[in-house]
Amino acid sequence: MRLPRTRTAQRRTVQGVAALCTLALAPAAWTFTAAEGKVGTVAQAPASGVAVVFGAGLWRGEPSPYLAHRLDAAVELYRAGKVRAVLVTGDNGRAEYDEPDAMRTYLVRHGVPDRQVVSDFAGFDTWDSCVRARKVFGVERAVLVSQGFHIRRAVALCEAAGVDSYGVAVDAVHDATWYYGAAREVLAAGKAVADAVLTPDPRFLGPKEPGVARALGSAP
Repeated sequence: MRLPRTRTAQRRTVQGVAALCTLALAPAAWTFTAAEGKVGTVAQAPASGVAVVFGAGLWRGEPSPYLAHRLDAAVELYRAGKVRAVLVTGDNGRAEYDEPDAMRTYLVRHGVPDRQVVSDFAGFDTWDSCVRARKVFGVERAVLVSQGFHIRRAVALCEAAGVDSYGVAVDAVHDATWYYGAAREVLAAGKAVADAVLTPDPRFLGPKEPGVARALGSAP
């Protein structure tokens, strides 16, 4: 690949690259703007009734370390009285892979009563989880739990889906998984903007479910 020889061509090439970079980063900038002032720690989270925990993979049927950190934060929110129900949303598209049940088991093992945990088995991506939280489970206000590289997109999408959201950014070691997730967010932000503008139905919507309302009603 040859570089342009004339100054004018070089300048235009630089301008073109700069424009492409700006277009590529614009969706990520939108997620940060949409989540401005709505992301913090467990201690800063407002009392919201419901926590939504997004799936992050299983290892041999158990929550991955990243998912375990999210669930630990949900346990803290419950113990602090900031939430009375936890909606776990993840992938159960295959019989041998069940994120929500693994998340439920982990929460119960760490002290959250089983009746306060609600499972969404069709949270195939962040947009689907947000739309289903609002349309299927009737969630109007929630604390969202995820790692810092993902939480702003989650807040932006849930706000677009009609859920008044606050995001808890869970600490994570900056390992290869973290860097992969951060890089992936740049690409995922483009889809996020499209979802927020076009508001498509999730892959599976289904009927309304009373699980969250029941959990809130039975909370101590």
